[in-house]
Amino acid sequence: MDYSIINTVIFSFITAVGITFLSIPAIIKVAKEKQLYDEPNKRKSHTTKIPTLGGIGIFAGVMFAITFWTDFSQCLHLQFIIAAMTVISFIGIKDDISGLSASKKLLGQLFAAIILVIWGDIRVTSMLGVFGIGEVHFIFSVIFSTFTILVIINAFNMIDGINGLSASFGIISAVTFGIWFFLIENYQHAIIAVALVGSLLAFLRFNISPAKIFMGDTGSMLLGLILSVLAIEFIQTNIDFKTIPYAVQAAPMVAIGTLFIPLFDLLRVFSIRIYRGRSPFRPDRNHLHHVLIDTGLSHNFATFILSIFAIILTITVFILQGIGNYWLGSLLFVSTLSFSIIIYLIAKKKNKKI
Repeated sequence: MDYSIINTVIFSFITAVGITFLSIPAIIKVAKEKQLYDEPNKRKSHTTKIPTLGGIGIFAGVMFAITFWTDFSQCLHLQFIIAAMTVISFIGIKDDISGLSASKKLLGQLFAAIILVIWGDIRVTSMLGVFGIGEVHFIFSVIFSTFTILVIINAFNMIDGINGLSASFGIISAVTFGIWFFLIENYQHAIIAVALVGSLLAFLRFNISPAKIFMGDTGSMLLGLILSVLAIEFIQTNIDFKTIPYAVQAAPMVAIGTLFIPLFDLLRVFSIRIYRGRSPFRPDRNHLHHVLIDTGLSHNFATFILSIFAIILTITVFILQGIGNYWLGSLLFVSTLSFSIIIYLIAKKKNKKI
């Protein structure tokens, strides 16, 4: 074991923690002076004005740690990851400060995704047997990978509804990917994952109830972007799983499993909105975290419940990876659907009593 690599990974974590932890108080101060608040309303779960732009602190921590500690010669697409991170962060900052239409926000997300897929060549090139499909055509690969990145970005953007939730999900997923990349000696992607974990942990110090700041679209979209990169690279690395240590079978569904609650909630909420004849992008209170809050739980406890369930799903997909993508996907869907039905029934019963 090369101890210099271990030191690099550790210092990348410490750097991200330090930069984010030191920058957040300054961001809070500026946000208050400039009246950059997330205003409460009937759809939102907070009742007081909370400063936004916490994502800038996350961006600063991750960006500094990556640029300082990674070896660009060992991972040629790092420059494009940084470019995409910059694009998505500026789109988020604009939205957090003055608002941005859904179409313009989607256009910015698309631009960031194209940077990763076209210039960075970060794309899914094989379906690994899903639907009987192996290697795919370049055009399909580009379209599918771009779509995947957009879905993950928006899944984390939409799940960011209560204190600590997006950051907790991000930590669980990034820890999972980071450990695996470290074990297979893909240290540059391990550093990216570890830097994200460090920044999110530092941010949580200010976001756990009572929250002093929110990550806003800047943080949630950046989080989704980085995790989409790690998920695609995880799948790609496992294409020749017989030739690498710690190989993962059913890699597509294992990757999805580490991100499953935000992805499931996106699908669930979009389906409800479309069924009711509304735009899928029109905000409401149908997310899983809203349902849990309606059962009477606090923000912290609702985040804890969902995080524990996310950890259980992540451990499950790694343990049961041998059963294949179809069975693994069915298990994820049925278990999460059952969980959502149970908490919905509890919330409905609770509200009737009130």
